[in-house]
Amino acid sequence: MQQQVKSSSQADPEFRKQEGAGGLWDSLKKAAFIIGSGIFLLAAFGNSITWHLQRFWGASGDFWQTQWTKLHLLFGDNEWALFFMGSMILPTASFWVFNALLMLADSTGKPSFITRYRIQADKNNPVDPVKLRHAVKTVWCNQLFLSMPMVCLTYLVMKWRGDPCSVELPTFHWVLLEIAVCGLLEEILFYYSHRLFHHPAIYKHIHKIHHEWTAPIGIVSLYSHPAEHVLSNMLPVLIGPVLLGTHLATLSLWFTIALLVTTVSHCGYHLPLLPSPEFHDFHHLKFNQCYGVLGVLDRLHGTDTIFRQTKAYDRHLLLLSLTPLTESIPDTPKKTQ
Repeated sequence: MQQQVKSSSQADPEFRKQEGAGGLWDSLKKAAFIIGSGIFLLAAFGNSITWHLQRFWGASGDFWQTQWTKLHLLFGDNEWALFFMGSMILPTASFWVFNALLMLADSTGKPSFITRYRIQADKNNPVDPVKLRHAVKTVWCNQLFLSMPMVCLTYLVMKWRGDPCSVELPTFHWVLLEIAVCGLLEEILFYYSHRLFHHPAIYKHIHKIHHEWTAPIGIVSLYSHPAEHVLSNMLPVLIGPVLLGTHLATLSLWFTIALLVTTVSHCGYHLPLLPSPEFHDFHHLKFNQCYGVLGVLDRLHGTDTIFRQTKAYDRHLLLLSLTPLTESIPDTPKKTQ
């Protein structure tokens, strides 16, 4: 038995190479099947499912359009204030409300409903208050002195290209399409900029700040060097709306989703019904794995090979029960001498 294990270990590099190629091909086939099935379903049920979704979007006599029109009239000619509220105030408020709850759990261990889902059970239990205060201060500085000016610049560019605050809301189908395109562009720009910041010549000067947290918490999602915040946090999220000429309503939704998703990725808790943070949590633990958001480019470039051999990979799924995955998929017991 030991000889078989040894033989497998000796052949491990070649085995991993074959597994990586096979894993990529398998992923591509699955992606093609899912996309093809989605197109078929949309074509087959376009007049039923999407019709009902569109009705929800314009429910109760064009409810959302009516509310948007009232808001538009309230701000009058001051479109800049309307844009700033939708692109900066609302997403930022959502970010801090969610993180306030997470910081409460990190600092006090309550509510236990959250803390029992901690991924790295021996870390941040409780979180170091000095490190936490420093992280909060850094995030506030990044948002006030970097995010805010970039949002102002975004408004000027989008206003020059079109009318981001148009009185007419986009259709439900167009919102879905724009969110999908924005997500794809973010994945590409974030992956490659993130890998660039891991280059030895750059890492120690810039990205090392973010990796002070080997066990991240939600607020750490925006805890970074100013250069990284601009190029790797903000630019990948902004590029899609700027290129597409996105309406403010979609822009606000996209910014809020992006902030909440990156918070979940860093929060350190694998909570029920929320996206799995195992992927990015493993990146903070091991540094040279799992650079992306969706994991597509990591599979393509083989930067998730080690991750796919761990229990964290087995737990990298949507939790649909109340049982923590550390209990249902426990770590392999360490061998005793």
